[in-house]
Amino acid sequence: MTETQPRHPTDADADHRAPDEAPDYTAVVERALAALDLDTKVRLLSGQDMWTLPAVPAIGLRSLVMSDGPVGVRGREWNAEDPSVTLPSPTALAATWDPALARRTGHLLAQEARRKGVHVLLAPTVNLHRSPLGGRHFECYAEDPLLTGAIGAGYVRGVQEGGVGATVKHFVGNDAETDRFTVDNRIAPRPLRELYLAPFEHIVELARPWGVMTAYNRVNGATMTEHRALVQDVLRGEWGFDGVNVSDWTAARDTVRALRGGLDVAMPGPRTVYGAPLAEVVRAGEVAESEVDDAVRRVLLLAARTGCLEGVPAAVGPAGVPQGIDGRAVAREIARRGCVLLRNEPVGGARRVLPLDAAGLRGVAVIGAAAREARVLGGGSATVFPDAVVSPLEGLRAALPDDVEVTFAVGADPRTRVPHARDGFTLRARYLAADGRVLAEAPQADGKVRLTGGLPEGVTRQDLSAVELTGSYLPRLTGSHTLAVSGTGRLRLTVGGAVLFDGRLAPGGSDPFEAYLRPAQRRMTAELTAGESVEVTLRCAADGPQTGDSQALPAFALGHGEPRPDADAEIEEAVRAAAGADVAIVVVATTEETESEGFDRRDLRLPGRQDELVTRVAAANPHTVVVVNSGSPVELPWRTEVPAVLLSWFPGQEAGAALADVVLGAHEPGGRLPTTWPARLTDAPVTTVTPADGQLTYSEGVYIGYRGWQRSAPAPAYPFGHGLGYTDWEYESLDTTPDSVRVRVRNAGDRPGREVVQIYLAPTADAAPDAPERPARWLAGFAVVEAGPGESAEAEIPLPDRAFAVWEAGDGGEAADGGWRRVKGVYRVEAAHSVTDRRLTAEVTVG
Repeated sequence: MTETQPRHPTDADADHRAPDEAPDYTAVVERALAALDLDTKVRLLSGQDMWTLPAVPAIGLRSLVMSDGPVGVRGREWNAEDPSVTLPSPTALAATWDPALARRTGHLLAQEARRKGVHVLLAPTVNLHRSPLGGRHFECYAEDPLLTGAIGAGYVRGVQEGGVGATVKHFVGNDAETDRFTVDNRIAPRPLRELYLAPFEHIVELARPWGVMTAYNRVNGATMTEHRALVQDVLRGEWGFDGVNVSDWTAARDTVRALRGGLDVAMPGPRTVYGAPLAEVVRAGEVAESEVDDAVRRVLLLAARTGCLEGVPAAVGPAGVPQGIDGRAVAREIARRGCVLLRNEPVGGARRVLPLDAAGLRGVAVIGAAAREARVLGGGSATVFPDAVVSPLEGLRAALPDDVEVTFAVGADPRTRVPHARDGFTLRARYLAADGRVLAEAPQADGKVRLTGGLPEGVTRQDLSAVELTGSYLPRLTGSHTLAVSGTGRLRLTVGGAVLFDGRLAPGGSDPFEAYLRPAQRRMTAELTAGESVEVTLRCAADGPQTGDSQALPAFALGHGEPRPDADAEIEEAVRAAAGADVAIVVVATTEETESEGFDRRDLRLPGRQDELVTRVAAANPHTVVVVNSGSPVELPWRTEVPAVLLSWFPGQEAGAALADVVLGAHEPGGRLPTTWPARLTDAPVTTVTPADGQLTYSEGVYIGYRGWQRSAPAPAYPFGHGLGYTDWEYESLDTTPDSVRVRVRNAGDRPGREVVQIYLAPTADAAPDAPERPARWLAGFAVVEAGPGESAEAEIPLPDRAFAVWEAGDGGEAADGGWRRVKGVYRVEAAHSVTDRRLTAEVTVG
């Protein structure tokens, strides 16, 4: 058995390989470390608040600021006062299959981070789509480790080329949300190495991230913040990771075990297992101060790299930082290139439905609650506040000619919670002392108040007694309006001088963050008149005295819904609108109640009556296009009833503009599925995400995603790698060696196009006699090509050594024991449009 080093598809592009670190910070880090006493050292390993590490002016160390950043940089504060460029979900970025675009995404986010004074982004999330029920999969990339690693490496390179640190998370096995704080995921060494650790290894080798975040969960009995075998032996020892290991928020549990396990920073602060508790165990002789020094060195190195340590140049100087990037343009490009055209059939023998021919249209019916109020991002800690959102309805109206009549109907609203107050509201937040004094006041873009990052200037936790969301609402419609309050603390809602609610709401759910991310909501009604403004105030008083704990800050929201007809009437209205139009565009979506951090999904059905809506609209108008606005798979029982199905994922702030680009043919949908879409949940290879007796056994081994689908009888609705464009591609030739393949394709259509050439390896019957059981095929490489009508394009794609190898566990049976074995024999090399649409094959012999 021999150890082989991986060569990944992106290795051929030197642009994607991390440069040698410069300058060498060893001397300055050692000098700074020598100037610190024990109490100062341990303070540097513990957050001073929710998002920052403390400054040490004596050594020129500034406070280092962290922020969530998968789709946008939130900054220190979680409110709409400082908006963020809001990009499409990571699943949309992965659907582009384009590491270079991921790298440009990183450049933009680094620019946003610098604008907001952020030094480290807590992203990307590279856990795998083990089961379609994973509630947070919109924040991850794919079911395949190679695709995940390649997109993640591009993202990390881009962020760090902008002088901002990236933190790859969640290391490792955080592949579901149920009982995520306590679950013990039992993963055998082979799938742990070949699947779940593989994206992290790929990114560490290719992009050299400055940070990694260890997860809440356990793996094979050890909590990840204390997992010495995986952190110290594998991540640092075997892979050479030299960055900072930061805990997920509140994940650190034990002072000694965390330090010995390789955890550098415990977040958030100020009360963690580090700081004073760490100094105490050092003085008691339980751990050596030299062990603390190792962690502090890594924190000081991160500070130097990000420009937070005075007297030394940052890893990326001002001249080398990409800047002047148009955030809206990048958001729009990702959204349209990540769009996956799942189905596009002709109607009545005519041309395919998409792209629409605007010149021949007289009327378009746009249907669905998400068409008017797009769901642009997933729920949870990755949430940011865009300064503006282009809804599908707005985008289509702006792009269609003036003589095309665009009608809108809600059809079916899937939301079970009242949405945040926004349209028609003019709001501000007032911060009040106990005696009623106004400590500060700030405009509020909507009814959601979040204060995790800090308070306005002049406001302290000790002085703050309550926060008031106050202003006015100008109704558009006369009738019974729904108001809602949610949050923690004592809430009092006054509308037009009348008190509609005064009381406390009890948090629910088993996840400690669920009360914050998805608080209990109470609704009530008010009779309002169109055009008559009414004063609205929602006051939130903190329960108990405020302390240094940033989580004690108020978090609350005002919701609002306009008067609506009953559900049957809404569907009937949509059917009439569709019947009277040339084309019906139905936007269906998931909600924060179905896809969010903090809980897993119970099923894959679209919420509410949206399936019924699509069926009814399609029966009324055969030219129906369905846009699926979700972050991960949903069942589409009507998919064969409509000629066109377009997957937009969570499309970010430019949702409508990008949708119009694709639907009207200004750009083709460039996406390919990064994860398999089942026809039914019960067909999926893995449907268990709920632990039993605290444990979740990954009994499927390496057979997740398409690897597992190839062993099951039912075919999925849409396979891994699937996606249609607006042109056709002919695969002309495939030349292969044990090191690389060369594929030639030709655009056989009448317009420019983009193809993702996918390379799969499949073992043959001539494999070595002692070869272990392996999937029928697996992704070994890919490349994006573009060509005009009739033109050909070539892609040269390396075949990594790792693609021919399996992990064989050693005698210890742990992931740190054993090695990679290159499996000899004859392999089929397949050039494919998707995992099930294989166009050319060749054979290669590996000795």
